[in-house]
Amino acid sequence: MSIYRVHFTWKSKEVSLKARSLDLTHPYFVSIKDLILPENSSLIINPAEDEFREEFSEANHIMLPFQSVSLIEEIPEDTVGGSKTLNFVKKKEEGTER
Repeated sequence: MSIYRVHFTWKSKEVSLKARSLDLTHPYFVSIKDLILPENSSLIINPAEDEFREEFSEANHIMLPFQSVSLIEEIPEDTVGGSKTLNFVKKKEEGTER
């Protein structure tokens, strides 16, 4: 069985989430079901992850506009292991060098 990792923009942040089911048949949305959210087990609190987890923790199905999705990866479930990740990446502003 595969796991899908979907990279998208949410509240001006680049977000990556994992799900067990993905449906691309809707003409305007990516339908994501059976979300795999990270467990809140670390002592370090990431406010962005907490906000996302709080917003979607009870949802088992979300629909994202195609325009907000930048990449969809299909990953074999056995390579994912027990890690459940949700990564937030700051967008690099134009004109700044890093």
